[in-house]
Amino acid sequence: MQAQELLKQLRLPELADVRQYIRSLSASTLVGMGAFAAFSTYWYATRPRALKPPCNLSMQSAEIPGGELVRKSVLVESLLSFYYEDATTVYEAFIRGMRVSSDGPCLGSRKPKQPYEWLSYSEVLERAENLGSALLHRGHSSTSDKYIGIFSQNRPEWTISELACYTYSLVAVPLYDTLGTDAISFIIDRTCISTVVCDVAAKAHLLLDCISDRQHSLRLVLLMEAVDSELVVRGQQCGVEVLSLAEAEVLGRVHRQPPTPPGPDDLALICYTSGTTGNPKGAMLTHRNILSNVSAFIKITETSCPLTHKDSHISYLPLAHMFERVVQGLMVVHGARIGYFQGDIRMLMDDLTTLRPTVFPVVPRLLNRMYDKIFGQANSPLKKWILNFAFRRKEAEMISGIMRKNSLWDKIIFKKVQASVGGCVRLMLTGAAPVSAHVLTFLRAALGCQFYEGYGQTECTAGCAVTLTGDWTAGHVGPPLPCNHIKLVDVAEMNYLAANGEGEVCVKGPNVFKGYLKDPEKTEEAIDQDGWLHTGDIGRWLPNGTLKVIDRKKHIFKLAQGEYIAPEKIENIYIRSEAVVQAFVHGDSLQACLVAIIVPDPDFLPGWAKKRGFHGSYEELCNDTGVKNAILEDIVKLGKESGLKSFEQVKDIALHKEMFSIQNGLLTPTLKAKRAELSKHFRKHIDQLYSTIRM
Repeated sequence: MQAQELLKQLRLPELADVRQYIRSLSASTLVGMGAFAAFSTYWYATRPRALKPPCNLSMQSAEIPGGELVRKSVLVESLLSFYYEDATTVYEAFIRGMRVSSDGPCLGSRKPKQPYEWLSYSEVLERAENLGSALLHRGHSSTSDKYIGIFSQNRPEWTISELACYTYSLVAVPLYDTLGTDAISFIIDRTCISTVVCDVAAKAHLLLDCISDRQHSLRLVLLMEAVDSELVVRGQQCGVEVLSLAEAEVLGRVHRQPPTPPGPDDLALICYTSGTTGNPKGAMLTHRNILSNVSAFIKITETSCPLTHKDSHISYLPLAHMFERVVQGLMVVHGARIGYFQGDIRMLMDDLTTLRPTVFPVVPRLLNRMYDKIFGQANSPLKKWILNFAFRRKEAEMISGIMRKNSLWDKIIFKKVQASVGGCVRLMLTGAAPVSAHVLTFLRAALGCQFYEGYGQTECTAGCAVTLTGDWTAGHVGPPLPCNHIKLVDVAEMNYLAANGEGEVCVKGPNVFKGYLKDPEKTEEAIDQDGWLHTGDIGRWLPNGTLKVIDRKKHIFKLAQGEYIAPEKIENIYIRSEAVVQAFVHGDSLQACLVAIIVPDPDFLPGWAKKRGFHGSYEELCNDTGVKNAILEDIVKLGKESGLKSFEQVKDIALHKEMFSIQNGLLTPTLKAKRAELSKHFRKHIDQLYSTIRM
């Protein structure tokens, strides 16, 4: 009775009425309620979750006591050299990979319209031991004549030749044809190379061009492909024997030698960097240098994206540069697969869809082309609105730490983008040059995989800072890697002060190189007495302990009124214009303003110009004064929006139809501008621009 009275006071139905109500519920209602409960449970269990970051993302680096404002990764207490105890050299890393993969597939290549064919880890090692034994038989050793040249595009034989060196404590010296004959001649003379492994006859002929009619050290050329009689005869005339790689491997099989692998602090390779002026510099890198860089990246991805023997990587970035070398080290130490592209960058997308890699390293130039292609296909206001709307939805998820490719927007908007890189990519890494924050953010959203941005240079093996899992904001390069410390040093003439969190980026750790081969003067310029590598880049610490590269120390000049100018910063802003693909900003101490040479983008200029009332072919548009003025107005607007001061803006421009390239001598092999060559090449245009400017 007490319960009945209580229900009456609360104006609730009596218990008998409640029972009657429950009995009156239809079966369909109950089913509906059950379905809703099941859906809710399923949604809760499968809802997207942010990956757990490796540290507190609000403070990703820590200052080391001592007063020098040195910062380190918060992921380790002391600098990391080796992640795995059984992988302290590149040779040991390969042996470990063979073990953890259970001798699985290692190196793959393909012919046009054919599937990939694979060599197992043991097959690669067998061939490397045969080749290495042949090199020992021909007089090479770890104490004399230890440098072996590798002059080839990416292919399995490149890695086999390199492993042959590491199996017998020899030192690899990568060459690349874009260095030019003078630079190759310089490298041969500086290293006294007697053996070079080449991929094709054309490169062998180029080598012979470099040494003909003069004294030289070259005695043997090994060709990865069949050798023709003409090349053999020409080699004999130069005092050089030419053999096929297959013949060398047979020779090594007959004279087989037991491996004599190197130690961690032995030299692994001499990586020549092509400067914008002067002779190339040979960076001496040890096995510890390479493995510390590899180990540091393993450390930052150990919980969020650990690599295994099931992973695969597409190798197309030049193996002569350290970015690709470190990525291959990451793959090999985990027993993963490396598939090589066909050798033609125009066929890369076909290679990607055939291999379906899980690891895809990229450079900003490729990212810019991907971005332009995506937006080029959104050829109506409605399509662009939908694309941007989908991007904003995914960007919102990324800000909360969620990175995925199974959302509604992925299925209806971004599926084709993801399929264009094979559909299985789960880890991407960009480096080698700055990338626009907007381009990186958009492609992170579109591709839906863990996408890291790194910063470094050859002299610190490859990287010294990389973004962390969960921090998918763009505009910085992350904290120091666990293998090095970073400090900023005053650059007073540019008003960058370490006390303000700005200055030249300096790096110290086991990934820093040992110096330039036979060049103590350049070595002293790069590494100070305390072992700090001075990069020449200007950085700024952000409040969350990440590094933002904001300027370049070397490429600065002073205008007539005394203002310092960093042209690369300005160029990186101007190329964000849809109409611009390349920019060269020029100024000097005799002039009070800046001018620029602009290369319009041939893919986008016609459409961009049409919207502004200009018509004609690409060539006609480049010669149109109205188009030039419209581009000038657009880039100056971008500069103003990006915070450029008035003296940092160009006053006039000239349009140039031909791209700056390695072939025409205006870019280095790493696609950096040769500023001295550009100034010389465009001298008449620059003088003409200044003659018409009235200050």
